[in-house]
Amino acid sequence: MEYISTRGHAEPLDFENVTLAGLASDGGLFVPRSWPKFSAAEIADMAGLSYAEVAVRVMTPFVGDSLTETELRELCRQAYGRFAHAAVTPLKQLDHQHWLMELFHGPTLAFKDIALQLLGLMFEKFLSRRETHLTVVGATSGDTGSAAIDALAGRAKVDIFMLHPDGRISDVQRRQMTTVLSPNVHNIAIDGSFDDAQAMVKRMFSDPDFSGKFNVSAVNSINWARLMAQIVYYFVTALQLGAPKRKTAFSVPTGNFGDVFAGYVAAQMGLPIEKLIVATNVNDILHRALSAGDYSASNVTATPAPSMDIQVSSNFERLLFDLEGRDGAKTRARMQRFESDRAMALDGDMLAQVHGLFTSARVNNDDMRDAMRWAHEESGEIIDPHTAIGLQAARMSGIDATTPIVTLATAHPAKFPDAAERATGNRPPLPKRVGDLFERKEDYARLPSDYDAVTAYISERAAPRYG
Repeated sequence: MEYISTRGHAEPLDFENVTLAGLASDGGLFVPRSWPKFSAAEIADMAGLSYAEVAVRVMTPFVGDSLTETELRELCRQAYGRFAHAAVTPLKQLDHQHWLMELFHGPTLAFKDIALQLLGLMFEKFLSRRETHLTVVGATSGDTGSAAIDALAGRAKVDIFMLHPDGRISDVQRRQMTTVLSPNVHNIAIDGSFDDAQAMVKRMFSDPDFSGKFNVSAVNSINWARLMAQIVYYFVTALQLGAPKRKTAFSVPTGNFGDVFAGYVAAQMGLPIEKLIVATNVNDILHRALSAGDYSASNVTATPAPSMDIQVSSNFERLLFDLEGRDGAKTRARMQRFESDRAMALDGDMLAQVHGLFTSARVNNDDMRDAMRWAHEESGEIIDPHTAIGLQAARMSGIDATTPIVTLATAHPAKFPDAAERATGNRPPLPKRVGDLFERKEDYARLPSDYDAVTAYISERAAPRYG
């Protein structure tokens, strides 16, 4: 499998090098040169397999020669053996049509664990073949940071520097990062938004003064390997609900477009998906883009769903690349205009393609709380604010009642106890495996939202490219 950049200038790479690189050298995102396809019979043959075995089947075409099937299977067994539920991503039924896919049974209680536990093992495997030292830089709106840190803490040949917006994530989310005191873990709180942090991280990759000193890689969903691992649970869940003979709809609470783009890839691979519902909060750039073609960034509004408080969705570039016929020059020009103007428009042909698979909804805070109350009153389920946004979008979708709609439950409600208690009157406790979180010591730096200050801090602490 060969990978190309959405912006057309970077040299094609294999899976191992794409995983270690994270972002393409021309500022684009890596995608496979073509989407692998499964027949209906091949999808049907996955029914009844364990999560790890389905993962091997789905990911093998993307991995190519970088890992043998035996190596990939062992990495999957290690990654998913750490989850608290044997099914890894169990389904729960809410009523005759609505289901929850619980993605929060990993070590940090969020869906990011599903990909990052595997990515950490892949980093270690690939680095064991090289003399290279890796400097992982990332930005988090809440859950990526803790999942990446858990996956990489203590691993050889890797340092991780994670930026988060100071005061704009929950206490649980912050502490899951800042109480990990491994020497290779460095937490940075910046005085700005997630979009500010993400822009700095992307700039580091294209800055020769910085990237020339360090072997920089990414754990955000700009890293293809992470997004690849998220494709698996669409297959696992659809199979449980009757695929390939029966279509399933998925409602995805999203800010950075990575989780729902994984569903798009599953559909390109042959999985029968009725609709992908893109659920946003009031930071609704994706809803405006998909419904009316208006992809324009504005100021970020803080909400009870902080992981979705995003106005620039990095993975949307991957969809744009496909919508424009995989023409890297067109995508590069479009993204350069967006980076200067903070706005772009999708034309009628692009919207027509989008509406074949995607629909979208904007969910405000009141509707989010209504969904939390509904889930608790109707089925006894306490859900977190992000999941509630997905559930409310699913309930608003108008999809035929004979089609099951699966909402991706992206975080354990105990990560957002105040919001859950306000909506339901019940305060969800932390699971025992993280029950002492508020007794642990924190360690992190506070820095201004200034590129030079952040890169200077990293440069003083990161190991050189070879060492």
